Order: sequence, then C-alpha cells, then structure tokens
Amino acid sequence: MAHILFVSLRTGDMGPDVAQAELGDVLAASGLNASDVEMRVIADTETAIGSLDGFDGVIVGGSSLNVTAPEYSPWQRHVHAQLSELVTSPVPVFLVCFGFSWLSAELGGTVGHSAPEVSGPTDVTLTAAAEGDRLLHGYPASFAAFTGHTENPEIVPPELEVLATGPTGAAQLVRYGSVVWASQFHAEMDAAAMKARMDFYYDYGYFPLSEYDTIVAALPAVDVSWANELLRRFVAVCDELSPRR
Repeated sequence: MAHILFVSLRTGDMGPDVAQAELGDVLAASGLNASDVEMRVIADTETAIGSLDGFDGVIVGGSSLNVTAPEYSPWQRHVHAQLSELVTSPVPVFLVCFGFSWLSAELGGTVGHSAPEVSGPTDVTLTAAAEGDRLLHGYPASFAAFTGHTENPEIVPPELEVLATGPTGAAQLVRYGSVVWASQFHAEMDAAAMKARMDFYYDYGYFPLSEYDTIVAALPAVDVSWANELLRRFVAVCDELSPRR
C-alpha cells in the first residue's frame, strides 16, 4: 500500500480537532489504514511540510483561508509558499477546496465569488478531457459530491486541465501536469463528515443558519461514493508510481 502524507491547513483553537476529523475522513474515503498515513499540520509559520522522502503521495485538506482576502496574514503567506514547493515536487498531490483556488491563483488565474456553493451536495459533470485522465477511467458522466465554499476560480489558467464542472459551469476538478489534481468539492467527505464540518464552521457563512436542519437531514440520502472513489484511485496511482515498487 502507498505511504501517504496528509497535510492539514488548520489553525486556531479548533484547528487540532478539525485536522483529526479530516484525517479520519481521508482514511475512510481512501481505504487507507492509519499506519499508511502521516499527518502534518501547518498551523503556524514555524511549521513546514518538510521532506517528502518515503512518501508516495500527498493529500492536502481544506482550509478556512481565502485567496480573495484583502490582506494575507504571515501564516497565509507561509501556507502559500509551502504549497508552491509541494506542487513543483515530483510526488503526486491531491488538493481539496482551498487548494484549488490557491493553485488557480498561483498559476495566474483569477478567483472570485461568482459561483459559491452552500454546504451540502453538488453535481459534478465530467468534461471531454476526463476521458484520458488516469483517475477517471470508467466514471459516470456525472456524480454527486459534498461541498461548501464562498470563493471559486473564475478564470482557470491554461496550465490546468479542467476535468469536471459544476451546476453553474464553474470548474470542479482540474489536473496540473501529470500527477497533481485539485477539486473544488470535498472528495473525502461522506454525510457524517459533512455534518461535522458544518458544525465546526457553523457561523462562517458556508450556509444559512436557518437551513442547517434541512441540509443535515438530507445528507444521508446523497450517494457520494464516486467522489470518495477519487481518493482511492489517487492512492492507487501513488502506489503504481512509487519508487519503492
């Protein structure tokens, strides 16, 4: 089995709890065992992702950071620098949510608020480019996933191959080069994970508070198995490309 590094971009009082919850979500979605994954939490400017020696791939979780923030804190600038080093390494990387906006902006695209999505299910529709992608062979033309974001890439830079779009036509999944992927939706989430994330960020503007009960009640009926499958396939690619094989 591939040895995976999970990078959490969480800080503040509830940062450790969110990071642990995310790690559990990644394990459940990917089929990895706890012994297959090491977590590094980039919670301050003194902590780096560090050496990737011995890792076959990296999964980067979401963050409450916003690329569209009018001013970046030292911690956010540090996070950006760490991610920049990461995606230029030869190791396969899968970025979730915030990492998608960051990657688009890093490569010269634009990020705005034209297509936000309330916490809950979304529809992901594959593009023609998905046919040749190693993660998406045999996928249905569309599938459900859980999401929740206030900003989104608006002009996707040409270096990113758009593999899937959402209900408004905005990009939902892209590939950078041959072994870096980024999703707007949360490939690691099931219904319980979505509720937990909503509880952590209850008043962060990801959903109208008056709709909390309605959204949560509908979550278990949503089949996100194809979204979760992306992480299983990512791990399989990491195993296939591992220099330890």
